[in-house]
Amino acid sequence: MPSETDEIASAIIARWSAGFSKLDAETLAALYSRHAFFFGSNPTLYRGRDGVKAYFDGLPRWQGPRVRFSEVRTERVNADLVNMAGIASFFLDGDAPSLTVKITWVIAREDGDWKIACHHVSSQTPLI
Repeated sequence: MPSETDEIASAIIARWSAGFSKLDAETLAALYSRHAFFFGSNPTLYRGRDGVKAYFDGLPRWQGPRVRFSEVRTERVNADLVNMAGIASFFLDGDAPSLTVKITWVIAREDGDWKIACHHVSSQTPLI
């Protein structure tokens, strides 16, 4: 039986995945804290919902993008904070993943709802 912490992360993953499949920057940005830090697939640090929206608005318009999360782990830090780590495989133009990254989110309770406060992706390839 999934823990409440797993359910919090799963609900955001489901909404995030649905928003990504439409490249809906507005829907995706709404999942983030107004104070969010966001490191995506480029070196720019995006901040807040406007930054997150700018990131997703700047992506190419792929035909049928989708994402699959795997190896998801969650940890409750306190009543208002959840850590999530996993693997995100992005399918951008076909049946094979175009990009697979490590992903971490810090999920915080904000105004009574759970929001992504920090988003970071990094290469699965060792750097050192």
